[in-house]
Amino acid sequence: MANLGQTYDADSLPTGTGSYEPLPEGMYDARITEAGLQTTAAGTGRYIKLRFDILGPTGAGRVVFTNLNVENPSAKAEEIGRQQLGDLMRALGLKKVNDTDQLLNGQLQVKLGIRPERTDPVNGRTYAASNEVRGYKGYGGAPALAVVNAKAPAPAPAAPRIAPPWAKK
Repeated sequence: MANLGQTYDADSLPTGTGSYEPLPEGMYDARITEAGLQTTAAGTGRYIKLRFDILGPTGAGRVVFTNLNVENPSAKAEEIGRQQLGDLMRALGLKKVNDTDQLLNGQLQVKLGIRPERTDPVNGRTYAASNEVRGYKGYGGAPALAVVNAKAPAPAPAAPRIAPPWAKK
């Protein structure tokens, strides 16, 4: 227990908006304020858990979370998670990442969608509609960083040499 050092009266404290409705679908400026590696509940994989603080143009102060599967027994889930990580890195201008701390304070635009209200078939619990991150762009709408392949493309085959009409006999 911790003593607060004073007595607070609920009647004298400000009232919150109480609005937990999802933000409308669209692009939002955001900053990554938390990034960590978590183990799945089943213990068979790992994911990067991210917290985005919305900066604007609307919804400033709201928070959105997402998870990126980086190791998963489902090859498809892992492929999707790694693609999302690549998109995130390109939007942040990062070519390589080996620690989740490298993502912290990164500013970018997140594309938000709305996941409708749903009931979990396993536990029967109903979840309210919520935002989900569906994509990333560079901050201020700048295009994502283009990743340059280390291997240059093979040169095009040389065109056959054809003599011009005036050189023919």
